[in-house]
Amino acid sequence: MPETLYPIAAVERDTGIGKDTLRVWERRYEFPVPVRDEKGERLYPADQVARLRLIRRLMDLGYRPGKIVGAPDEVLAELIDRESAREAKGDSKAAALQPLVDMVAAHDCDQLRRELQQRLLREGLQRFVSETVAPLNHQVGLAWFKGALGVSEEHMYTEQVQNLVRGAVGQHASHLGSPRILLTTFPDEPHGLGLLMVEAMLVPEGAYCVSLGTRTPIEAIATAAGEGRYDIVALSFSSAFPARLAIEGLSALRSRLPEHVELWAGGAGVPSARKLPSGVLTFKVIGETLDALLSWRAAHPSH
Repeated sequence: MPETLYPIAAVERDTGIGKDTLRVWERRYEFPVPVRDEKGERLYPADQVARLRLIRRLMDLGYRPGKIVGAPDEVLAELIDRESAREAKGDSKAAALQPLVDMVAAHDCDQLRRELQQRLLREGLQRFVSETVAPLNHQVGLAWFKGALGVSEEHMYTEQVQNLVRGAVGQHASHLGSPRILLTTFPDEPHGLGLLMVEAMLVPEGAYCVSLGTRTPIEAIATAAGEGRYDIVALSFSSAFPARLAIEGLSALRSRLPEHVELWAGGAGVPSARKLPSGVLTFKVIGETLDALLSWRAAHPSH
């Protein structure tokens, strides 16, 4: 029976690792090692796709690509065992969220939606995002990491959360808010939930947020920021985004933005601040955006 091979687009959808990132890893770390079809297109064996899924989850847990992409299988296995043992200890927050993870695994969309809506009503939008969605994202990721969830379940979960949060944000939105914040991602970043979470934190505070969605070219971001008279441009980076591309992209965008426009970058894939050009404000925790908003308003009292 012939081996199943997956095209690069399918691998990107399955693992959440961008096509350009896969090509960079191939050159830099000699993994993955695709075969080529008659047209020269990359095809990936199933075992390599499975390994890429593990690498992606380890990155979500804070491991950098340079430490794990080219690592031997026994090193990855050791890291997997370590993270599984750490998760097994658990805490009260993880235990409280487990019923939601079970609903995702069971494809119980209706019950999941009802439970999330109830939490949103009890907690309010900002607490819901910081105290339910952020840790639940982590728990869903760990469940995927351990094989308890598949790609379809993870996508279903993301869609449910996005629909709920987007609706709640719409109830707060105002065209008269300040500052004016433009949200998007770079071309190699397909994940947009982080953008929506930032919007959900800032809109209730009276900020005016507009999202361009994901995969926006740098020149287009700079043009939109100028034409829309935005005060802040905010970008999200998932853990699989290559640090080099983030640094290069943020440097290029910073040089194209007017000096008065702040540039914010958040998410698990944001490089350390010391590696970035001056004029880029970074966040690792969603709640830090509120402090940044207060700081901006203190520096711009006339807005």
